[in-house]
Amino acid sequence: MTDAILLTPEEAADQLSISRSSLYLLLTKGELESVRIGRSRRITKQALLDYVERLLSESEISA
Repeated sequence: MTDAILLTPEEAADQLSISRSSLYLLLTKGELESVRIGRSRRITKQALLDYVERLLSESEISA
């Protein structure tokens, strides 16, 4: 991960190895938290880690 505290949607998508469109879908569904600064949307590193942790937890439950 980069040293930035807040990531652009494009940077966050790269970190998750998904498309920008997929990331925006996660934001729209509320599955990934973000903050707004003016007209810009940013995603925290912690929000990405929390999202991945939830995916892992759900994976363990269904296994």
